[in-house]
Amino acid sequence: MAALCLLIGWGAAVTARPQIFVPDPVSGYALGGHDPVAYFVDGYPRKGRRDYVASWGGADWIFVNEGNKAAFEGAPQTYAPLFAGCGAYGLAEGFAAAGSPLIFAFVEGQLVFFYSRVNRFLFLINAGQLREDADGNARITGCVPDL
Repeated sequence: MAALCLLIGWGAAVTARPQIFVPDPVSGYALGGHDPVAYFVDGYPRKGRRDYVASWGGADWIFVNEGNKAAFEGAPQTYAPLFAGCGAYGLAEGFAAAGSPLIFAFVEGQLVFFYSRVNRFLFLINAGQLREDADGNARITGCVPDL
């Protein structure tokens, strides 16, 4: 019986996250309602306004202004976080965990989220190798949006 539970649990872990950007259960928006373009323009997360909404990747995204919305609509894969928002360090270790929109870094010009500040630190001290590991595990764990 224990082996069956282990196999069922392992199978669930492989498909732990659907291949879309999952809306935040509280706000209903991608990234918990943070504007993805603001990370690049302002250098920090900013809450968007419901006046500026775009749908992409299976979720609604909100923005601080019309310019950010237009930039995102023109190149959503440029501004959307890598790995569909999964935490990059956990992904490098082989499991999917939701990244926090408040704990982020830019890796090779792309927005990357992390589950914790410790995970962010551990990833950044060896970003080259861990990015490769995360890339390799992304499809297996479902942390690549199927767009």
